[in-house]
Amino acid sequence: MSDVFDKIINGEIPSYKVYEDDDVLAFLDLTQATPGHTLVVPKKHVADIYEYDEELAARVLGVLPKIARAIKASDDRIIGLNIINNNGEAAGQSVFHSHFHLLPRYVDDGYDIPVLDNSDKMTEEIYQERAQKIAEQFERN
Repeated sequence: MSDVFDKIINGEIPSYKVYEDDDVLAFLDLTQATPGHTLVVPKKHVADIYEYDEELAARVLGVLPKIARAIKASDDRIIGLNIINNNGEAAGQSVFHSHFHLLPRYVDDGYDIPVLDNSDKMTEEIYQERAQKIAEQFERN
């Protein structure tokens, strides 16, 4: 099965490449939510973060800082950077080939990522139970 990112990786669809190595391709997102908005994709097709093995994760995540530094250095107006990775339709993933959005931030860029705070609904017991359920999964795998 081939998706738009596979086609870009294979050169079937043009892109504005900013970085490439044997395992990773980074190119401008056509939406340009903010100037310099870049997508970083593994060349190996994995649908989402759950399909990464440790080796692929190390190769892909290992180049994120390098690409982020290049983006920041490209424009003196950049004052920050969001790295966003959506996994699954419910999380907003629209292309089911894992990818990371690197979104440069500028003064008054109009881009807003709402942050929810549910701490007022939490108790020590809820925190402990959630942490334990997650930690137990490492023992099973």
